[in-house]
Amino acid sequence: MIAGSDIRAEALRLQAGFIDAGAVVLETSILQPADLLLDLYGEDIRARAYVTSDPLRGEQMLRPDFTVPVVQMHMAEGAEPARYTYAGEVFRRQEDDMARANEYFQVGYEVFDRQNPAAADAEVFVQIYTALRGLSLRAATGDIGILTAAVVGLHTTEARKHALLRHIWRPKRFKALLEQFSGRRPVPASRSALLSAKTPFEIEAPMIGLRSRGAIKTRINQLHHDALSDPLSNAEVDFLDAILQVRDRVPQALASLRNIATQMPALTLALTPALDRLEARMAAVTARGIAVETLDFEASYGRTSMEYYDGFVFGFYAEGRADLPPVALGGRYDALTLRLGQGREIPAVGGVIRPDLTLDLGAEV
Repeated sequence: MIAGSDIRAEALRLQAGFIDAGAVVLETSILQPADLLLDLYGEDIRARAYVTSDPLRGEQMLRPDFTVPVVQMHMAEGAEPARYTYAGEVFRRQEDDMARANEYFQVGYEVFDRQNPAAADAEVFVQIYTALRGLSLRAATGDIGILTAAVVGLHTTEARKHALLRHIWRPKRFKALLEQFSGRRPVPASRSALLSAKTPFEIEAPMIGLRSRGAIKTRINQLHHDALSDPLSNAEVDFLDAILQVRDRVPQALASLRNIATQMPALTLALTPALDRLEARMAAVTARGIAVETLDFEASYGRTSMEYYDGFVFGFYAEGRADLPPVALGGRYDALTLRLGQGREIPAVGGVIRPDLTLDLGAEV
């Protein structure tokens, strides 16, 4: 078992490289307001959070990661552009796998820069890549923004687009919605009965659950409107499926995605800017000395990670060690800065490393 003092020393070693790159050291409280974090983080963290109640501060959560508090600090008082680094413990319940640590260190590097997002993506990725050099790791990359752009370009109602965008990070639910909106999945009998009822609220019955009568009526009206909408075309569903199936080295993946785009001219306009950003990122990574021909790209990668990632995503995994979680993870989270900035925003991207895992793997080298 690796000693805590060794992990802290490794964290400081990794952080020194980020400081050399111009990052300012930040510290955040271990206890964070629970209401905001539970609203922002994905279902994975929601189910694994340590939440406690404080009579003065209300519900508090043990810090599950650093990104949200770092964004809050930057949006409140940070200058632009900015680079930050941090190191400390994060906490996540592990009820499904008791062998995994529920408390561990993260070392991070975050860049807030609106001038050249592709260059910022490359900077963060290469900083993490360089810090991990010497370990036998596979780098995986993806881009949530490509799928998002494809959904926005669909010829369907705004309500359906909103539902699909909300569930991009839940692949099973996303697929179920596509099948529902395209008519490939039969309407449940209970919903058919509800929609066929002329006056569903004339039946006197006790209210069960937390939704108000008004909220339920609004939802029923939404279901009626959706039932009258034209189904999503099979061609568009197949188009999304084709995008999600792309998995190759980065240059070949980009070529495949551009080819898919040409096969659906009606959606090409929506998808092209996202593919151009991928190409610009490739060039920026290459300019920093990393051969993109060696990097994997998976169009579906990152869809089960934090819900605040909305663009470039990446991770580093130990070859031959399926028992280990990712050694490092990162991605772009522009929308998060808009939400926490109360109308202000700045493109932002960051990544974190697990120093306990780098020590573990380094001992094997």
